[in-house]
Amino acid sequence: MCQRCAGVPTKRVFMTFRVVQAWHCEFWEEDKKNRLPRTVILRSDAKVFELAKRGGYTLDIAGRQAIETALRKKQGGLWLELNPEQYKKLQ
Repeated sequence: MCQRCAGVPTKRVFMTFRVVQAWHCEFWEEDKKNRLPRTVILRSDAKVFELAKRGGYTLDIAGRQAIETALRKKQGGLWLELNPEQYKKLQ
């Protein structure tokens, strides 16, 4: 069951990612104007998929294709639905 279906409150956050020797992931508030202070650095494409999955991103066929396209372009962004604990770690 997803977090929303389970009744867990979520916080919508936009994650951008780009390659600079490794994947640099930045997180933005829902308004896309205020960046959260934490940056995550990942060493592989698989870790970007894992982070998206843990963040509540829907990895159906369309979602997977969107991430794969962004990875090929070496940059992209996606919406995450974080639970309160995950959101707190980004602050």
